[in-house]
Amino acid sequence: MRVLITRPKAQAATFADQLRQIGAEVVFFPTIEIKPVDDPTCLDRALSQLKSYDWLVLTSTNAAAVVIERMAELGINGLPTGLSVAAIGPATAARLQENGISADFVPEQHVAEAILPGLGDLHGRWVLLPMADIAHDTLPNAIQNAAGIAHVITAYHTASAEADAEGMAALRTGVDMITFTSGSTVRNFCTLLENAGLDPLNLPGNPQIACIGPKTEQAARQSGLSVNIVANPHTTAGLVEAIQKHTEITPSR
Repeated sequence: MRVLITRPKAQAATFADQLRQIGAEVVFFPTIEIKPVDDPTCLDRALSQLKSYDWLVLTSTNAAAVVIERMAELGINGLPTGLSVAAIGPATAARLQENGISADFVPEQHVAEAILPGLGDLHGRWVLLPMADIAHDTLPNAIQNAAGIAHVITAYHTASAEADAEGMAALRTGVDMITFTSGSTVRNFCTLLENAGLDPLNLPGNPQIACIGPKTEQAARQSGLSVNIVANPHTTAGLVEAIQKHTEITPSR
């Protein structure tokens, strides 16, 4: 079974190893790149004033990595008393824990909307949200609707990657499954294929589509793709488990 990974290669090692453990042949085709902002002044200023916030909410491992990096650059050791931390997903929480920061709240559902109930009474409380430039405004709007003050700062950029030659060659000959771990991986995948003269909705081998969660599934369906697998829990480990279960009952071509 040939499985295509569309997330950035630097973040795909564990996912790839997990897929190989269930007998998959991994093909890399990164569709996005994570890039730092040109000027981190706004983020640095916020991190220097963490005592002014009630919550720090990190919605991805990328956000956690950027915050940790900037804190180190600024010589900030630890978080101020009174600041609580929320992290979406165990991977984000683990990234923080590696640097001595414990998440006070990790929702069971690894989506932004699931964060809000765990933040408690937000009336007049400040919430720092370091996010990607293309992040949805669902969570900031929900915080504001709950009378909280959402301070959104662009912490990193999500850019389209250059088409990987080996991955493109594999797509031309046919893969068995394509995995998506975010809406941006879906959209950039379709763009890269269209630019290369391939129809993402009619690929050789008729590959199945596996998505890490409902938001990614929604993006895939909006792009016209038929989704076969949606992971639960919404993690790469959950996606591997879902793929394994699915392929056990789906005959190979």
